[in-house]
Amino acid sequence: MSAPIMENPLHVIVVGAGLGGLAAAIAIRQSGHQVTVCEQAPALGEVGAGIQIPPNSARILERFGIGEEIRRLSVLPHAFVMRSYKGPELNRQPMLPYCEETYKAPYLHIHRADFHNVMIKRAEEIGVKVVLNAHVNEIDFSAPSVTLATGVTMTCDLVVAADGLKSKCRELYVGHADPPHNTGDLAYRILVKASDMKKDPDLAQLTEVPVINYWMGPGAHAVCYLLKGGELYNIVLVCPDNLPEGMAQQDADLQELRDIFATWDIRLQKLLELVQKTFKWKLQNSKEMDSWVHPEGKFCLLGDACHATLPYLAQGAAQAVEDGGVLGGLLAHVTAADKDNLRPLLDSYERLRKARTTAVVQGSTDLQNVFHLPDGAKQQERDRIMLEDNPTEGFPNRWRDPVFQKFLFAYDAFGEAEKAWEVLAEEYKRGE
Repeated sequence: MSAPIMENPLHVIVVGAGLGGLAAAIAIRQSGHQVTVCEQAPALGEVGAGIQIPPNSARILERFGIGEEIRRLSVLPHAFVMRSYKGPELNRQPMLPYCEETYKAPYLHIHRADFHNVMIKRAEEIGVKVVLNAHVNEIDFSAPSVTLATGVTMTCDLVVAADGLKSKCRELYVGHADPPHNTGDLAYRILVKASDMKKDPDLAQLTEVPVINYWMGPGAHAVCYLLKGGELYNIVLVCPDNLPEGMAQQDADLQELRDIFATWDIRLQKLLELVQKTFKWKLQNSKEMDSWVHPEGKFCLLGDACHATLPYLAQGAAQAVEDGGVLGGLLAHVTAADKDNLRPLLDSYERLRKARTTAVVQGSTDLQNVFHLPDGAKQQERDRIMLEDNPTEGFPNRWRDPVFQKFLFAYDAFGEAEKAWEVLAEEYKRGE
């Protein structure tokens, strides 16, 4: 079923059909505008393994009309469990039914491909046009328009660039090369069958009750949780980056991987014995930008294209979805009659999002200093604080920090957009 088109809609081009681009496309289309998504890939799809959907993102998916389907494809974890790399539990944050009782939205684990497929399906059924093999080579920020590698030029009223960490649109906007920045870490992403784990009593216990297990150790950490109705176990291992310069991904040497974690919890060691093949990915992010909005007010950036982050808070995709919700919520109040006066609205979008995403990016980076402490006094103090379990602001388990948890999970993207519009409305009445 298509979303209604307003009487005098904008035509918005969204560059990129990742999770952030699709969130923006759905939100803007549900606001009544015409949306075209330009995706450089020849086919729609997503790779990877597990992804976490926290309440601040799940709340938006409900507004998109896909909350029930996403939930059906997801596993709901009962708790965050923080562990020493040797195995003992240090701290636990309940998640089910805590998140729904406290934040009126669930915390979910889903396979990234399933999440992406549901978003694509929803975008297309409400009338979003998706153009494949559409690699943007040039942008006219005045028209505005995008010119594809094929030579085709597409005009519109607004360009929203959601083309990820290695954003071509960001480089065109800043006027120079702007490659991703190395963070010093890399990640192994692994899936193993729960049925294989159940053959070993030590591993079987990890499949019995869905929880998010974090193991924290010197220079590294591990994150593990169930997917696909409990059929798969998702494993993310983070350790120092030893990939060659200029190489973002490489086949993993399984013995090297096992050696890194050879002194860790026996359960992790046994899990790695089940691995047949995997890759390692360089973890990169971007430096904070001065602005996401072009001065002419017909172009803005969104998601990883302007605030890529380390995955340590499990908020990267959620922040991109929030961007899309806020932008769509604001655009619900304007028509094509306002197309030459979108700058105030885009500036408001940036004000609403920039401080929040900066805090999330910094919060993720700071977790390197929590998760990766070497053996010694600082690690012992961290563990002591966690075991005392008296969470106050700054608590090392950030999901148990009562201030930071609320900051992350209570955010209402559409509500924030509505409050901002109340301020903007007078400007639009005066034609400012």
